[in-house]
Amino acid sequence: MVLRGVRVVELAGLAPGPFCGMVLADFGAEVVRVNRLGSTGENFLARGKRSLALDLKRSQGVTVLRRMCARADVLLEPFRCGVMEKLQLGPETLLQDNPKLIYARLSGFGQSGIFSKVAGHDINYLALSGVLSKIGRSGENPYPPLNLLAGFGGGGLMCTLGIVLALFERTRSGRGQVIDSSMVEGTAYLSSFLWKTQPMGLWKQPRGQNILDGGAPFYTTYKTADGEFMAVGAIEPQFYALLLKGLGLESEELPSQMSSADWPEMKKKFAAVFAKKTKAEWCQIFDGTDACVTPVLTFEEALHHQHNRERASFITDGEQLPSPRPAPLLSRTPAVPSAKRDPSVGEHTVEVLREYGFSQEEILQLRSDRIVESDKLKANL
Repeated sequence: MVLRGVRVVELAGLAPGPFCGMVLADFGAEVVRVNRLGSTGENFLARGKRSLALDLKRSQGVTVLRRMCARADVLLEPFRCGVMEKLQLGPETLLQDNPKLIYARLSGFGQSGIFSKVAGHDINYLALSGVLSKIGRSGENPYPPLNLLAGFGGGGLMCTLGIVLALFERTRSGRGQVIDSSMVEGTAYLSSFLWKTQPMGLWKQPRGQNILDGGAPFYTTYKTADGEFMAVGAIEPQFYALLLKGLGLESEELPSQMSSADWPEMKKKFAAVFAKKTKAEWCQIFDGTDACVTPVLTFEEALHHQHNRERASFITDGEQLPSPRPAPLLSRTPAVPSAKRDPSVGEHTVEVLREYGFSQEEILQLRSDRIVESDKLKANL
């Protein structure tokens, strides 16, 4: 795999950081997740990782992490600005120990600015980026698309990109660097299309009344006779013509496609037609056409949809739990996600410490001092 041999130390945090670490692990990196002692709720998205339980509130634990980072390629930390410095684990210290280290800092507001040390979640980062103001139905409050856009898109995925870019640059310079990955800025960057198309008038109408935000009758969802939904994205004239054909409507009897003043009434007309058939019946009509009409699938339906099955778009782990296959698909060095169960907290403490140069006597002492934890410690020693 493309990241084989890359050593990543991931400090346990909420979802964006673990997602970043999981992507790296899926593509071959050796990811060690550093969990807090006795932690229970911080082991999501741990596929392909190993877990070490370490107390960073004590100086011995800080020393352990510092020694590990001296041998690592990447440190992934998810804390607010200043936390690592208080632990004396800031970039200046760790890069002095290991000039080749990629020090990835994934935070909501970034490492500077008046909000850098305050708490927040996806909805707050989305709001500050400006993007939240664009999302929502007409006449209703803005609403976030789950926690996917800022946390996972603008946060975890953009941080992953930063790490891969820094690793690539290191092949030229031989030097590491610090990555300041702000979820606010990552989300704003993802919205570049919105910014670039504003002068064209693509977003001139209030929220929920534009072409791509649910305002247009040809770019929205409709309820079917069985209470399910179809998604319509027939923007281009040739696709719109096929939509009308499938609906049994004549373009001559309708207002112009781009007559936004008529969109509310056209949506009502389209909704009345979609409500006459079930989702399965509409799939029979539109599947295989260029009308850009697709069923809104549940997770279970997505797993079994023919297209997704043909591409093996979903995988199952050792416990037969489904999840999406890593993307994108590389032709020569594709990701090979682990099929093993996610590790328990501290499951690999002993083997990880050994690999990072700790002696058996040091490990025993760390255990005795309750700096590390592992259920397997005695058996492995």
